Amino acid sequence: MEDKTLLFGVRDGVGHITLNRPESANTFNAEMIKDLLRAVSHFEDDRGVRALMISGAGKLFSGGGDLKTFAAAGKDLPALVRDAATYFHLVISRITRMGIPVIAAVHGAVAGGGLSLAIACDIVVAAETTRFSVGYTRAGLTPDGGSTYFLPRAAGLKRALELTLTNRMFTAKEALEWGIITRVAPDNDLLAEAGKMASELAKGATRAFGVSKRLLHNGLTETLETQMETEAREISKSAGTREAQEGIRAFLEKRTPNFISPDAREDSDRRQP
Repeated sequence: MEDKTLLFGVRDGVGHITLNRPESANTFNAEMIKDLLRAVSHFEDDRGVRALMISGAGKLFSGGGDLKTFAAAGKDLPALVRDAATYFHLVISRITRMGIPVIAAVHGAVAGGGLSLAIACDIVVAAETTRFSVGYTRAGLTPDGGSTYFLPRAAGLKRALELTLTNRMFTAKEALEWGIITRVAPDNDLLAEAGKMASELAKGATRAFGVSKRLLHNGLTETLETQMETEAREISKSAGTREAQEGIRAFLEKRTPNFISPDAREDSDRRQP
């Protein structure tokens, strides 16, 4: 399937979204952001999709916002940016709250909104020559796309401040050491490694993955006792699911669980509040 700005489709239970404006460094304009929201929402509602992978066409993942569009907006720029940010933030929220794992496969350059999109994903696999930059303040803009939420949580406040204020490029190796990304892959193996991870996750316990995502995100702001009470409620619920029953049987029978069989699949809400 294809939009004007994206390529997307499903293979073996994995939804694939490819940013497809390589002639413009996969930068985000209003059309691309709305296409991305539509694609993410489509995969969120498709129960045949059990993991989502996001990548970029051409030489790089994404250079961030389309500054040529910004420059052409003139006095209408504040309204244009506000509108774009509203839709982009819906994309970030949907990715974070989705009840399935979301993997970003990034290469080349990852800057501005491209970085925001990548680090909002659950797992980030980067090609070893990838270079990253926060980028916003270089253009006199302030960060958006959830980067001020995710970056300090991953790398720490001081590191996030340094990267945001200096806008210096940093390597995939540095990003891995600081916890900003999950894994570094050889350039030629990026899509294969990220795709393999997505395929493995697509065979996993989808309901448990979604609830685990919610628990981990909420745990950043809850007290210990409140979080443990929530954990107790959720593990009790999960113990009664067909998914857990299959997982426990498979463990005792020393076999690989089949979570995609009708007996193990759950009709649970795919969106995690």
